[in-house]
Amino acid sequence: MNRRQFLTWVGIGGIASYLPVAIAACSSDSPNTTSTTSEPTEEEIDTTPRPDGFFAVSTIAQLDEDGQIGKKEVDVIVIRDPETSELIALQSRCTHQGCTVKWDLDNNKFACPCHGSAYNKKGEVVSGPAEKPLEIYEVKEEEGLVLVKTT
Repeated sequence: MNRRQFLTWVGIGGIASYLPVAIAACSSDSPNTTSTTSEPTEEEIDTTPRPDGFFAVSTIAQLDEDGQIGKKEVDVIVIRDPETSELIALQSRCTHQGCTVKWDLDNNKFACPCHGSAYNKKGEVVSGPAEKPLEIYEVKEEEGLVLVKTT
């Protein structure tokens, strides 16, 4: 046997020894690794609008953990009012030039990072250059989800 034949057989043997591992990895009999918690994860949330106009933007757990939930795709920011614990949903784009506002818990306001506009919890302008308020959306909690209606 020459060197080339030897290396060919070693290569074939190596590939053959890994074949069962590759097959097992692709098998549908692998153990279920989904979460056993009753609350859905961000990836499991169905964001399709329901017949009543509400759609899910996040879980309540995620909102409580992060302090705010922003969805650029639908132009929404949701917070929990620090005084009443009620949910508040507003348009997430500053009415001045469209930058995304963030909730500033320390100052109890929505702040625009671009030009300094600020809004209170009702979406009203508290400092410019913005002149128009943020639009308020209907929001509710249902089955561990934050649901918003923008129309």
